[in-house]
Amino acid sequence: MFQHYLYPLFNARSVAVFGASEREDSVAGILFRNLRHAGYTGEVYPVNPKHDTVFGVRCYASAGELPAVPELALIATPAPTVAPIMEACGERGIRHAIVLSAGFSEVGAQGAALEDGVKAAAKKHGIRFIGPNCLGIQRPSIGLNATFSQGATLSGDLALVSQSGAICTAMLDWAETNGIGFSSVISTGASADLDFGEILDYLATDTQTRGILLYIEGIRDARRFMSALRATSRFKPVVMVKVGRYAAGSKAVQSHTGALVGSDAVFDALVRRAGVVRVNTILQLFASARALSTHIKPSGNRLAIVTNGGGPGVMATDLAVELGVRMAELSPATIETLNAVLPPNWSQANPLDIIGDANADRYHAAVDACLADDNVDGVLAMLTPQAMTRPTEAAQAVIEVAKNSSKPVLTCWMGEAQVFEGRRLFKQAGIPYFTTPEPAVEVFSYLSAFYENQRLLMQTPEPLSQQAAPDVEGARLIIESALAHGRHLLNEVESKALLAAFHIPIAQTLIARNAMEAMLLAQQIGFPVVMKINSPDITHKSDVNGVRLGLSSGQAVRSAYSEMLADIGRLRPDATLDGIVIEPMVTRSHAREVLLGMTSDPVLGPVIVFGAGGVDVEAFRDRAVTLPPLNRYLARDLIQRTRVATLLGAFRNRPPVDMDALENVLLRLSEMVCELPWLAELDINPLLVDEHGALALDARVIIAPRVPMADRYGHMAIHPYPAHLVTHWQLPSGHNVVIRPIRPEDAELTQGFVKSLSEESRYFRFMDAVSELSPVALAHLTQIDYSREMALLALTEIDGREVELGVARYAINSEGASCEFALVVNDQWQKQGIGHKLMDVLMDVARSKGVKAMEGEVLKTNHPMLKLVEALGFRIEPHPEDDAVRRVSRAL
Repeated sequence: MFQHYLYPLFNARSVAVFGASEREDSVAGILFRNLRHAGYTGEVYPVNPKHDTVFGVRCYASAGELPAVPELALIATPAPTVAPIMEACGERGIRHAIVLSAGFSEVGAQGAALEDGVKAAAKKHGIRFIGPNCLGIQRPSIGLNATFSQGATLSGDLALVSQSGAICTAMLDWAETNGIGFSSVISTGASADLDFGEILDYLATDTQTRGILLYIEGIRDARRFMSALRATSRFKPVVMVKVGRYAAGSKAVQSHTGALVGSDAVFDALVRRAGVVRVNTILQLFASARALSTHIKPSGNRLAIVTNGGGPGVMATDLAVELGVRMAELSPATIETLNAVLPPNWSQANPLDIIGDANADRYHAAVDACLADDNVDGVLAMLTPQAMTRPTEAAQAVIEVAKNSSKPVLTCWMGEAQVFEGRRLFKQAGIPYFTTPEPAVEVFSYLSAFYENQRLLMQTPEPLSQQAAPDVEGARLIIESALAHGRHLLNEVESKALLAAFHIPIAQTLIARNAMEAMLLAQQIGFPVVMKINSPDITHKSDVNGVRLGLSSGQAVRSAYSEMLADIGRLRPDATLDGIVIEPMVTRSHAREVLLGMTSDPVLGPVIVFGAGGVDVEAFRDRAVTLPPLNRYLARDLIQRTRVATLLGAFRNRPPVDMDALENVLLRLSEMVCELPWLAELDINPLLVDEHGALALDARVIIAPRVPMADRYGHMAIHPYPAHLVTHWQLPSGHNVVIRPIRPEDAELTQGFVKSLSEESRYFRFMDAVSELSPVALAHLTQIDYSREMALLALTEIDGREVELGVARYAINSEGASCEFALVVNDQWQKQGIGHKLMDVLMDVARSKGVKAMEGEVLKTNHPMLKLVEALGFRIEPHPEDDAVRRVSRAL
């Protein structure tokens, strides 16, 4: 079975500690002691030329003297010595290391030079390492405590990955007290080599890890991070704290969109589309860890609160509303059930105040009724110790109900001495418990955000919507012409022509270069008209009197032309003026003004923005941000996250706007972002939208030269569904076959395909006796990141039903130059050329991604597959570690 290339690092069977000594303040000495005291059963070799023994264990002078090749090197020596040690490790055959030493890029240019030396030595020998300047790692299940922290770490199924060693130690101290264990604790430090992306890739495959906590200060390879995050969160919950900003620098803001979007807003957009949850403080991370450790699963954001105290219930409700948690509306049947078991003076609504004298039976009945209500997605049970309260019995009642429901139950037993035993019971039962209402409500908000973000994660939009095809080539010619003349800002006519190429409705636009021409053009368009200056140097025209509205005569147009030139000469004498834009004066009594735009984040690439439009857009700062590509679901979600969304429906005497038309413009903007990688910034402000449709009145587009990429969508953080790879083919039998990339909604089709395979075919494909795929395996196979993996299905239709004939897939290896492939064809459809055709197409796709070689493993008894790959030009060799397997490979 597949083993991740970082498996030996996190499951090392032998460790060498460089710099080990018996000094109390020695980091390497603490490392050595921690390894011995944590119950690690592998070999531990101290390495230090100054000592013959360390704590009674023979000490070696260098890597070259070690009696065997350890799987992991721990380096905690002065910074100048680390590169030579890394070189010696490479020569000895060590391929994984952790550099705990400080004194590198964090101290300036001299340290950065030392860090470059370490990276060069590691790269020369193919060593993958964590650090420098890190706390180390822990794998409690095997007793691997390769850190210099104090205290014990419990074994569990949460992974903690942090750039801050201090955060690691604080979290571990808290977790020990609260009985929470970890599968891995990983301090990344400076991330000179291994970053969050590759570590997340490993944790996604780690069977010991069921949930992941991240503390992030900055990201070096954001695209890899995004890809790994999306891949991991498909089947493991991820909660993160992100502090600070990207270090990629800032750029001059030339558009409304650029002014509205900061890197933190972009990071929030990343979080939503990655299917994970972001929290803001370490305390919230602690609370989330407690919830994740109990494995409760979110199913929505409608919360019911059961309490024996009105005040705490109101406090919890206020915070829930503030955090966007919906207070569940109890069904009439639930109200009737509760009326039968609760006193007459209960609150009759949510929050359920079951009165201060509530006993265990009352808690049991109230929580049970809420969990049975289809309008409720989770329950927060709260208790304040009053004279007649029995907190322990009430806790037992809640536990009894919770264990029979799949919905999350959280508890808040307020106080200390009287509720201590109840909290202990919750802890023992695996039910999240809190001492105050705020963290309990916050955790439910994270659970519901996780649920919603998972729905966003499942969206796999195509680059082009199902609307009329855009004139992509015409748009490219406009851009290339401007770049050829050394221009990066399109004029208004060019900007609107770009929109028109993608079928975005625009107002007619003409340019006049003298007063007489302006008058003639205005008469041609028809009065009244709008006049606007056309200058590449002026972003906000109204700030320099550069806009005139409602001009209704030729004389007014001529006068306005002269006045505008005079104003520009006085207010912006440095600005280049390229005539005056003439447009019809569009008046729509019910229209709302909105802004649509895109900007290019220096790390994550294009970002789409929607919000309130008009001249005061920066003042109101009403905007929502998302990452492309979009489909209708994502476009609607983007709109609903703004304040202006409430004005788009029926409002006072105005009818609701045409939401389909507005969504269509957003989909068109997404198409532009996908197909035009030259776009740096774009504003459509205002876009008028009313009950009759949408119309772009003004547009501004900034372009930049494109860096050639092997992948046509390499400029995007999220790869769109590669619809261009869909091909049609016909079998010798006459069956029409569609070959297309897999989608998340193909899960049921994939499960049925695997079940339909013979036992032998399943064994050949998975090298294991599987009968069907687990939900995790199914998600892994169908919810893929097209930028680094591909799965091509061969499908035909039989009796009106889609049937899967075969599937070929590859996953690009970490170095980016090679990939691993797999292929399986349904037994009933073999020997018809399906496998050969799938592999031909798959290799073409891999080549287009810049992959140079394709590799795979085939059981030596799988003769048909070996015959096929030989015919395809693959080289077949014995496997170096398994005689039952053959390694096959070929250059692409």
